[in-house]
Amino acid sequence: MTKFSDLALDPRVLQAVTEAGYETPTPIQAEAIPHALQGRDVLGIAQTGTGKTASFTLPMITLLGQGRARARMPRSLVLAPTRELAAQVAENFDIYAKHTKLTKALLIGGVAFGEQDKLIDRGVDVLIATPGRLLDHFERGKLLLTGVQIMVVDEADRMLDMGFIPDIERIFQLTPPKRQTMFYSATMAPEIERITKTFLKDPAKIEVARQATASLTITQSLIEVKPIRKDRNFGDKRAMLRALIKAEGDACTNAIIFCNRKMDVDVVAKSLKSHGFNAAPIHGDLDQSQRMKTLDAFRDGTLHLLVASDVAARGLDIPAVSHVFNFDVPSHPEDYVHRIGRTGRAGRLGKAFTISVPSDDKYLKAIESLIKTEIPRGAAPEGFEPSTADSRPDQPRAPRDDRKGRDRGGRGRDRERPVKAHDEVAAMEPLVAAPKAEAVEEAPRDDRREDRREPRGDRPE
Repeated sequence: MTKFSDLALDPRVLQAVTEAGYETPTPIQAEAIPHALQGRDVLGIAQTGTGKTASFTLPMITLLGQGRARARMPRSLVLAPTRELAAQVAENFDIYAKHTKLTKALLIGGVAFGEQDKLIDRGVDVLIATPGRLLDHFERGKLLLTGVQIMVVDEADRMLDMGFIPDIERIFQLTPPKRQTMFYSATMAPEIERITKTFLKDPAKIEVARQATASLTITQSLIEVKPIRKDRNFGDKRAMLRALIKAEGDACTNAIIFCNRKMDVDVVAKSLKSHGFNAAPIHGDLDQSQRMKTLDAFRDGTLHLLVASDVAARGLDIPAVSHVFNFDVPSHPEDYVHRIGRTGRAGRLGKAFTISVPSDDKYLKAIESLIKTEIPRGAAPEGFEPSTADSRPDQPRAPRDDRKGRDRGGRGRDRERPVKAHDEVAAMEPLVAAPKAEAVEEAPRDDRREDRREPRGDRPE
């Protein structure tokens, strides 16, 4: 079996990988890293949850180990479709480049241009950005891409969904033709295939099958709610969620609670808070500073319950999550695997509870078909009765739709109104690469596009 020590990575990178607790690369890492270290273009066809982020960050850090960045001329560029994914890549560089002197900048919406300009002016080895914000800086004359030696496009299929392909093509044209390119996509739509044929040169093509099983360290349980009245589904599910959390007691050291819709994320978080739980929401309609502070609070343990849309499954890298609660059964079976994969990591034991109502049956069948096992049915906590739920009936909810019910949006479809932050998630610090700004300036490209579709769940990479 291949180990990271067999992959000719920089010793400083190997030290960081070891300190992070990893010894064995995932299949895409084992295949992509040797090609990347040789300077070859890489085309990775991989679903989320395969470890692809490290498959390009580790060789990039090794290749950039020699040399020095020049002002406004980054040596490498990573493009990601959303702020959360860009922030996740930035965190990977923080982890694996900590023993090097490489510098990075994170260019995303929700942070003042002035603060990002300062980082660029100092010169950075690694520039991580969403396409819209990158082009905004370029058009303001603050950035040159003629020094880019390595370019990565991550989640190209999401770029296509969000209408970023014209921007991606333009960015390719602004970089040197002799650059090394690493291109990752879960699918190969005709438009994606056209781009790879145009901008990649004889790439090493690596294809990895999707994740379809849950970890054996996770105890799964399905809790069925059968409300007396149809309009009580939502209220009874909230009551069941609270009862489950209370029943787990001290064993529930922290938990991620997944909802299918951004609107429901806020309702569930507010309900938990009103009943005395330490909870906060996170989803794409909260501004960047709010999201980052919420994640930081969850990481350091000051926040107990994180109520999330599926976007959080890609942005989180927290090894010790004791519980996952699926407030909604996901419409797409892969999302179930990604969600519950937030717990039971690194050899730890975890629990995953899924709350269902009768209308979820077809989604449960799809999930159980994917994971090739039946989710064990559990009993409601002792003393729970639907009649103990909130007395108010549910607010009318939009019909569930396979295409729109996944918190993805799409060219403005199914967008909920912007949500005000709750008390716990007031003004927050961005990542190290994007220092706190005095004011948030307008970011027309990112605000217009990047949060239209939120990604499916993914295990941290």
